[in-house]
Amino acid sequence: MHSSVQHSKLLKNTMPMGVHTPQIGPRRVVYQDSYQQIYRVIADFGGFTKEYFVRDSGQRAGVVAVRGESVLLVRQYRLLINDLSWEIPGGKVDDGETPEAAAVRECLEETGVLCRNLKPLLNFHPGLDALHNPTHLFYTDEIVEQNEAVSNPQEIVAHGWVPLTRCTDMIFTQQIVDSFSIVALLAYQTLTFRAKEYSQ
Repeated sequence: MHSSVQHSKLLKNTMPMGVHTPQIGPRRVVYQDSYQQIYRVIADFGGFTKEYFVRDSGQRAGVVAVRGESVLLVRQYRLLINDLSWEIPGGKVDDGETPEAAAVRECLEETGVLCRNLKPLLNFHPGLDALHNPTHLFYTDEIVEQNEAVSNPQEIVAHGWVPLTRCTDMIFTQQIVDSFSIVALLAYQTLTFRAKEYSQ
């Protein structure tokens, strides 16, 4: 039997029988600003209840922009590490904006590079209890370097093209520590590895 079929059956067999989703109470907003909302909610599981404080930051989108064997990274300050961070271009999806359009806009604003014909790479949730931030990742090798000034030079310190193999090394040597970028770069590396396998 194929390993993926076995794995699928294993997942089905390990699902608890008779499991029911809890009753979710109303949301009570405890904090809100232009970037996020934090709300409190109670989940009633029948035999017990659980209190959640959820930070809702809306949707996020990013793009792995590819030029030859290199990808585009930006460098900016991040408070929690009190240091500069290498990351893929990306950011918040604005109201009325599609994730793809947001990824294009963020890359252009941060680097002056216009991305075209984006392809879906991966969708994921960075948190499943306390953080609501659905994340959409894309990739493309159709780029136009417009050499425009970045919209916020105080936020973006630098940007540059870094070989994908070097990016992998930077992940495992903790030079890239942003989970958004780690997921994107490793997903793109896996995609290219599979493409090479299938072409042989």
